Order: sequence, then C-alpha cells, then structure tokens
Amino acid sequence: VQLQASGGGLVQAGGSLRLSCAASGRTLSTSVKGWFRQAPGKEREFVASISRDGVSSYYADSVKGRFTISRDNANNTVDLQMNNLKPEDTAVYYCAARGSSITVISTSKSQYYYWGQGTQVTVSS
Repeated sequence: VQLQASGGGLVQAGGSLRLSCAASGRTLSTSVKGWFRQAPGKEREFVASISRDGVSSYYADSVKGRFTISRDNANNTVDLQMNNLKPEDTAVYYCAARGSSITVISTSKSQYYYWGQGTQVTVSS
C-alpha cells in the first residue's frame, strides 16, 4: 500500500496550486484521507481531511476558505486545491490515509496509518 503525492512547486503569493495523491491498493480506495504539512523547524500540522464518501470535509482554520479537498474513489485519488496562497503556506505537504475500516474524520496525525512521501510547496512573497 502506497500513497504518492505530486503537484508541489514554487508559486507567488496569491497564486494557486493543486496537489494530488494517488493511492495504490484497493484497501485505501474508500478510507478517510487527509492532508498535513510540515514547515522547517515546526511540527507536522493538519490541513484538511475528507470522509470516505467525499460528502464531509474538515479544514484547519488557517486554510479555510482558500483550500478545498476532494476525492475520486474510482481512481483512488485525493486532491487539495490551494488558492490565494500565502508565504506561511510554505511547507512539505503530505497525504495520509486512515485504516480502511475507520469511518471517522480525524485532525490528528497519530490517527493516520498510511503516509505519502511529501511534496514541497514554496510560496514567495
């Protein structure tokens, strides 16, 4: 089982990026998924999560109204659309998944069992 994140890059403040995470293994196709980020010298923090059916989502206050999480269970992907990016959004972004039998969204990184390798997002001022 693997998660592969992509889509990071360098963008100016106010710009947009779309991150994508592809999961291998059918067990993760409907698991609760989330995005986290880690800036240099800081703890990994929650960004957004989405329910198994994509109906419910939850966002950190710092990204609410700017970021949108979505998923495509048929293709086993979860995306993070990031608009109006700010320099403080600069971090390595990680996608994560909870166990396949778990139905509850969580904002805690300790509740996610599977992790991708991360993709760098840099926002210049």
